[in-house]
Amino acid sequence: MAEFLLKYADARGQIKEQVAEADSERELRDKFAQQGFLIYSIRPTGKSLVSSLTVGGGKKKINLEKFLIFNQQFLTLVKAGLPILKSLDLLADRLTDPKLGKHVQTVRDEVKNGALLSDAFAAAGVFPPIYVTSIMAGEKSGALVEVLERYIGYQRMSMSVKKKLLLALIYPAVLTVLVFGLIIFMVTYVVPQFSTLYSGLGAQLPAITEFLIAFGMTAREYLFPIFIGLIAIVTGLRFWAQTESAKEILDRWKLSTPVLGTIWVKYQVAQLSRVLSTLLLGGIPLLQALETAYSSVDSRLLRKSLEAARRMVKEGQPLSRSLQSTKIFPPLAIDMIEVGESTGALPSMLNSVAEFYEEDVSTQMTATLSLIEPGIMIFMGGFVAFVLVALYLPIFSLSDSLGGGSGPPQ
Repeated sequence: MAEFLLKYADARGQIKEQVAEADSERELRDKFAQQGFLIYSIRPTGKSLVSSLTVGGGKKKINLEKFLIFNQQFLTLVKAGLPILKSLDLLADRLTDPKLGKHVQTVRDEVKNGALLSDAFAAAGVFPPIYVTSIMAGEKSGALVEVLERYIGYQRMSMSVKKKLLLALIYPAVLTVLVFGLIIFMVTYVVPQFSTLYSGLGAQLPAITEFLIAFGMTAREYLFPIFIGLIAIVTGLRFWAQTESAKEILDRWKLSTPVLGTIWVKYQVAQLSRVLSTLLLGGIPLLQALETAYSSVDSRLLRKSLEAARRMVKEGQPLSRSLQSTKIFPPLAIDMIEVGESTGALPSMLNSVAEFYEEDVSTQMTATLSLIEPGIMIFMGGFVAFVLVALYLPIFSLSDSLGGGSGPPQ
């Protein structure tokens, strides 16, 4: 959808300007003419709904949990029969999140000035594209309440899946941090203590002990510069990861990673299917749903695949065949989508795809983490054993030599 700058006169004769989205200038002109406005001029701004939401969302973010609470309250007020503007007035000043409250106030002001609700949310530049498109569908169909209910259900499910994955990763992450902390403590504190002991004895040390002591003393001496260097490297990598080329490289790396790459693809497919199902159930055409899903996906590779699939669908190809040509989507997902298209139940089938792969991702993550945790413990045990052997080997050698030297004279 293209973005246009519209200049018109309302019923009172007041001249207004507004930025609005439409597939064409003619469609926008007809929409405003049907509302009784006198159109003076319409000119394109060179932007689209997708690009404006993507750019805005990249700079500013909202708290999705607070946004879910806002939508629940907004839905309750609208279902109670309150006008949209009055509902926004009540909520704008009562939200506990000041950042979200500021954006809702902006939306309220835009609606008060005559803008459509979807245009007001889009102009804010911080709200999810699927939300803006869903609101647009609700306005066109007159079923705003049903659209809001579907979006709230989608947001709840999406947040539930993300929380389950994060909770599953907490224990391995904490365990990894503790392991590295113990390694640093042993290398920079315990090993140098044995170095002082052995230097006083003047004994010949085994090669493995000499290597460990030299490594520990060097690490202890340069611990602060190493720490600063690691921070600099991590900071540099974070800045590099924000570039477009880096995001594509990271996507390819994730895709090629054994086991985890498959889990990552299935998670992305589940999220995409959930978005498409929600939009199609809300009455959004497939092409526009694909365009909105494009801006809702973080993966650059998946975005390219969606763009290629959208072009094929626009040319008349089925969605299943279009997604199959990308060679990223799992065959089972393609087969289920094909069945949905042939039976005319694509939205419900996409919802089934999302549920299936969300459960599959949860199961595979649990199984993978159950193998990673013992692996971390085995690595830690091996490292501790190596340090103990390296440090105590000279003591055993010294005791053997002392024992041999204290024997009875011949």
